[in-house]
Amino acid sequence: MRYRVVMWLAALVACMALPACTQAPKVHFFAEGQPATLDEWGVLRIDDGRLHLNEGVVPYDLNTPLFSDYAHKLRTVWMPAGTSATYKAERSFDFPVGTIFSKTFYYPLPAGQVRDSKSVARTPPSQPPLEGEALDLAKVRLIETRLLVHRADGWVALPYVWNDAQTAATLKRTGELVPLELVDAQGEREAADYQVPDQNQCGGCHITDNKSRKLLPIGPKARHLNRDFDYADGRENQLAHLVRIGYLAGVPASPPRLADAMDAQAPLDARARAYLDVNCGHCHSATGPAITSGLWLDAHTQDRLKLGFCKQPIAAGKGTGNRRYDIVPGHAADSIFDYRLDSDDPAIMMPELGRSVVHREGVALIRAWIDAQDGSCDTAGTGSEPPPAT
Repeated sequence: MRYRVVMWLAALVACMALPACTQAPKVHFFAEGQPATLDEWGVLRIDDGRLHLNEGVVPYDLNTPLFSDYAHKLRTVWMPAGTSATYKAERSFDFPVGTIFSKTFYYPLPAGQVRDSKSVARTPPSQPPLEGEALDLAKVRLIETRLLVHRADGWVALPYVWNDAQTAATLKRTGELVPLELVDAQGEREAADYQVPDQNQCGGCHITDNKSRKLLPIGPKARHLNRDFDYADGRENQLAHLVRIGYLAGVPASPPRLADAMDAQAPLDARARAYLDVNCGHCHSATGPAITSGLWLDAHTQDRLKLGFCKQPIAAGKGTGNRRYDIVPGHAADSIFDYRLDSDDPAIMMPELGRSVVHREGVALIRAWIDAQDGSCDTAGTGSEPPPAT
């Protein structure tokens, strides 16, 4: 008997030295409290120099991502066994208590350069360097991982910041400022003060209902998720994948879909409306915090005046740039939209959270869209019909 125990222990020790024998930690949902480290949740793990997803953690992406100083984002969702989300046509799906969303903000490293204290590559976030649902840490710099956790009394946001060694992320309830230098393909550098939001600032985007004032998910809507994704076991439509694994129920035959705003082959109007929806529509909508502005930029708004055409702003001042209308059809340079999107002054810029630099490609897109519009603000009847498609 003693001999068998000794042999069993020897075999166990030998097995534990092999990668195939090592079991990934399971996800741990905390119904209360604020764990000090990201590792305690068991959503992500670092193994062999790569950031991996643990069992049941599902990656996803959006047709058009929210701009965040050119950061790339690894988005994931996990739900307790036996539960699933319920499909909603226009708003975020109804997710069960116990759901954990994670969003890891990271940058690829500049070509041919090892990691230093500031330098990161400015590349299109629509081109994530994922390899089999994992990130090679020799090729990227991790900045932060935000969790959005559904507890019995509502959603809670928790920001975790990665250390310089890229080995652990620690809860930073008061946020953090991370100085970076964005390096483009030609070697041009641009300073960026990347802001990790504090817990209160998370509400600036995630409180999408001005009446309830509760945190809610933003990205997981049908129109954002209806796209293909390269999973470890093959390419599949994300909505179909979530249904197949039991994470989503009630999906109709033809769910809505927004364009990729950076897809030059898509219609200009569809690209611009997708960009405004994901970057502005969660605040500027019929229910959002900016409802009193009268400017609604979500994908469902069709009223020309509410979209800003020949609309005078509710509040004047520095943010107008001495321009009279939010959008002057055919004249982006005369539009408040162009002025505020093309600014990095905190007193002027829109969106006012989540960026410290100008999204050059986004400005160019909205500028082209406005310049392509017909109409005049000098004529009567300034806007009950939607803008013409281009």
